[in-house]
Amino acid sequence: MTEITEFNKTKLLNALGMAKKAGKIVTGEELVIKSIQAERARLVFVAHDGAENLIKRMTDKTTYYEIPMIDTFSTAELSHAIGSERKVIAVQDKGFAKKMESLMK
Repeated sequence: MTEITEFNKTKLLNALGMAKKAGKIVTGEELVIKSIQAERARLVFVAHDGAENLIKRMTDKTTYYEIPMIDTFSTAELSHAIGSERKVIAVQDKGFAKKMESLMK
């Protein structure tokens, strides 16, 4: 994955918070997997400090279903952005996902 600047990391986390407020995200391992399998997920965030099997499972699912995955953030950063303790988040809105992907370049 390409290196994301600190400024873009902040903007990315802010966009994630806005997506949460708009009701366009799903959190939790099982709900995210169901969202991926139903092809509703557009972008998946996984905490880099999560369990190895969690990261592998999400990597396998996102690769198979060709969904972009971001593993740049820690659990604390993701949790702070959405206001609840989570290690896995799926963005289900095409507009939010496109904006977030543009910040990764």
